[in-house]
Amino acid sequence: MNIWVDADSCPRRVREIVIRAAGRTGTRAVFVANRNIPTGRMKGFRMRVVADADREILERVEDADLVVTRDIPLAAQLVGRGITVLNDRGTVYTSENVGERLSWRDFMAELRERGTYVPEQDRLGDTDIREFANALDRELRRRLPHGENANGRR
Repeated sequence: MNIWVDADSCPRRVREIVIRAAGRTGTRAVFVANRNIPTGRMKGFRMRVVADADREILERVEDADLVVTRDIPLAAQLVGRGITVLNDRGTVYTSENVGERLSWRDFMAELRERGTYVPEQDRLGDTDIREFANALDRELRRRLPHGENANGRR
């Protein structure tokens, strides 16, 4: 199992949580972006710099993998294939909610194009980070037998 991260717009704190969770569970974290992402002193992951991060993830993801992305069209494609996808605020996308999110995204884009509405960007807060960490932990526990990490240790 891999944790694929659409890293182009992934916040640093979320990247750190993914790396810690991957290390704790013995899972491989793969960050995919169209540019090199600053990682500071973070270790224990792979960075793939490619022209099209979405296509790279779509081509390489496997059924048991997890994907972290803010990109709702990418999430919709992955959910359609049965892949578990979560965003950086802890929302796990499902066939029930991803279509609604995609419609809302398209509606807001249309309003912005017409100059009718320009929303303020919501900052990623401590509650969002906590929700993400909890959702990631839940999804990893669901995949690993009996609370073990990938190396068979508790």
